[in-house]
Order: sequence, then structure tokens, then C-alpha cells
Amino acid sequence: MEIKETPEMWVVRCGQRLRIPDVRQAAAEYSALITTQIIAHGLEADGPWIFISHNLPRDSKSLFDWQICRPIRKPVHWDETIELHHLEPIIVASRVHQGSLRSLFTKGYAPLVAEIEMSRHHFSGESREIYHGWNGHGSSYHNIEIQFGLSR
Repeated sequence: MEIKETPEMWVVRCGQRLRIPDVRQAAAEYSALITTQIIAHGLEADGPWIFISHNLPRDSKSLFDWQICRPIRKPVHWDETIELHHLEPIIVASRVHQGSLRSLFTKGYAPLVAEIEMSRHHFSGESREIYHGWNGHGSSYHNIEIQFGLSR
């Protein structure tokens, strides 16, 4: 577990309230929409895809708030037909998962949650997945950074 501050960034984002099994379809739809918006508005992507969750459940049936974000270089001027969002830095507990999506929760999330629960830190309710290396659905290897926001 690494405790660190996330960088400040500007993003284009979309989101909805959904269940964990719904993330795959929503990510496919929204990533295409965000990519189209970035190109149409002459913006420049500046970092890997980020999924932000609020109150991520420990089961596959409960709803939670989810967003997909693409960091961009903040333009000097942009038209108001695209909504840009500013993400402030936050303190997180972080762990990198290298492997399949199938093992993301058991080998990525579970050990990090256990470490946080045994520490003096408290969850803020926000969590993030940063897709440093995405090799497509069905791939046996991805490089995904898991972050849990800390309230103290």
C-alpha cells in the first residue's frame, strides 16, 4: 500500500448509477462518446482512463455512483458546449494490480482494503481505478492502479 496525493487534473467525464456487472457496458459506451467529444472539440488527451466510484459496494447487486473520466490538457479557451471537470488532488491509499480483470477484486481490491482497515486511515467513500495498461476484454494482463480516497 502506498499513501500518496493524486495530481490535480482536468477531465471530460460521463457517469451513472449502476451495479458492478454494468460497468463493462457503460465503459464501452461512454469511452466512445468521450473520445468523440475530445476530438470534436480539438482537445488533447493527457493521461489514462480513470473510473471513479462513490461508495463502491462489496457485492454485485447494489447500486453505486460511477464515472469514467479522460484527463485532458486544459485548453486556454474552450466553448461551453463541452463540460470540463476539475479534479482536485486527494490523499489515497494505492496499489497496482497486474493481471486479469477476473482477479481484480480478489488480488487487487481485497488486499488493499485489508491493509487500509488494519491501518489508522479511514475511507472517504471515493475510489478510483487508473488504467495504465489496458489490453482489451479477455486479456490475461492489465496494469490497473486501485486508489481509495482517505478522509484521514
